[in-house]
Amino acid sequence: MKRYWFLLIFFYCFLMPLPNALAGEEDWPQWRGPNRDGHSPAKNLIKSWPESGPPVRWTFADAGIGYSTVAVVDGRLYTLGSSEGRCFAICLNLKDGALIWKTDFCRAGTSDDYNNGWGGGPRSTPTVDGDQVFVLSDIGVLACLDKASGKIRWKTDLVIDHGGKIPTWGYSDSALVDGARVVVTPGESKFLLAVDRDNGKEVWKSKGFNAGAQYVSIMKGKVDQTTFYLSASKTGMVAFDTQTGIELFADTASGNRIAVIPTPILHQNQIYHTSAYGAGNTLLNLSSAGQGSLKAESAYHLQGKTMENHHGGVVLVDGTIFGFSKANGGVWMAQDLETGSTLWEEKIRPNKSGSICYADQRLYCYNDKDGTVFLVEPSRSGWLKKGSLQLPRQTEIPRGKGAIWAHPVVAAQTLIIRDQDLIYAFEIAEK
Repeated sequence: MKRYWFLLIFFYCFLMPLPNALAGEEDWPQWRGPNRDGHSPAKNLIKSWPESGPPVRWTFADAGIGYSTVAVVDGRLYTLGSSEGRCFAICLNLKDGALIWKTDFCRAGTSDDYNNGWGGGPRSTPTVDGDQVFVLSDIGVLACLDKASGKIRWKTDLVIDHGGKIPTWGYSDSALVDGARVVVTPGESKFLLAVDRDNGKEVWKSKGFNAGAQYVSIMKGKVDQTTFYLSASKTGMVAFDTQTGIELFADTASGNRIAVIPTPILHQNQIYHTSAYGAGNTLLNLSSAGQGSLKAESAYHLQGKTMENHHGGVVLVDGTIFGFSKANGGVWMAQDLETGSTLWEEKIRPNKSGSICYADQRLYCYNDKDGTVFLVEPSRSGWLKKGSLQLPRQTEIPRGKGAIWAHPVVAAQTLIIRDQDLIYAFEIAEK
């Protein structure tokens, strides 16, 4: 009898399937997710949406002005906004959208700081690591907040303290946490900079490279025993040794004279990058060139009717790049990673741009004009739509020349969509 009860308890505790066991464990702690590649670890999600779209769990309507995307950790949502001349971070309960804390950490940017004709407010996404939240304002104030309370632990100014310069459309990169370091892009002589996560003091900087900050978030890569920080300027991609700060390699293919925005994709020993204004896309093969040095060789550089992503980002799924291209007036596109060949295009008017993320065998494609989100099955043969939703309402905050530019986020079986002051949480768990 004792053995019977033991087996019964073992079955229910360890073998019985738990439909929502993964909920709350699939976080999105920073820009573009856990690995900065636009992939969410969330599972057990609806593979097809009903005609009316997934249900709205809650709406939060006081996120302020800004294009910041959200981070989600341990059932809490973090993002940035501005109002009444101040820039702030907020923390919400993911379950019901209730405000947990709100922290004002610097003044808001103005037209005297940068060109905000395309919309003002913070652009970067909070990075949550351990008991800290790292935030960067549009004018370059980097702050460390206490995760539980929102209390400011330290602040540093990339312009005043580190000689940086606000880029034309405001600081937009999201802080990279690398062990004890927080890595950001002041631009100028300290193009990349790392500060101590506990006190904000400088501990590392790039050397021998002077250029204005762009809008790319830093990636960390490794080839053999050499680790590097990868970013881009108007002249193209550039990588620096994480120990010495010296430049390891550079490539001009994805540079342009206006704005370089998308985050590169690192895949094995390859780098894929795309940007707009005629730059197109490029694939680099990396290899070791001796101790502490790397070689970057071009596999291709394509321009014209190919992937030319402006700022919505791209994702790599099973050897295929998916994202929105400015080609042919603006289309959703699939591209073969290894050859660069365009596999298909899908035009969704009136939209001329869109942002994307991937979770549980589906793409989430957020369009910039009409407030629609499409659920799409990744395919090399064509656009396989599996549902769509329409935002219940769009922001009433004037956009100027801008559009809907915050990216979609999938975490803990929830789809989070932001449009300026409005944040929506949609139920997408498989029942």
